[in-house]
Amino acid sequence: MLPLLAQWSWSQQQAARVRIYQDGKLFAELDLLAQRRIEIPGPLGMTIVEVRGGQARIASDPSPRQYCVRAGWLDQAGQSAICLPNRTSIELVGQGGPVFDSLNY
Repeated sequence: MLPLLAQWSWSQQQAARVRIYQDGKLFAELDLLAQRRIEIPGPLGMTIVEVRGGQARIASDPSPRQYCVRAGWLDQAGQSAICLPNRTSIELVGQGGPVFDSLNY
């Protein structure tokens, strides 16, 4: 019983869509099954988001520390990558909608 409870508690919903935000506003929402590469303009330059095979990532960003790029491929609902200096972020959502009420930075 305990292993089953632990698995249920830690399991995440499979993501179905990626929401791309620029400066706190929804820029685009894409199906994770479509293969896309999209450029998002920000105050420092272009952020490139790549969607492929049920996952998404920030492929490149002009921010100095590259934390959002280092997050790598995301595939579970509720996961996110945030590029603070360029005010760009991605958030994965499942079939039932977002796991969180909001995403702030």
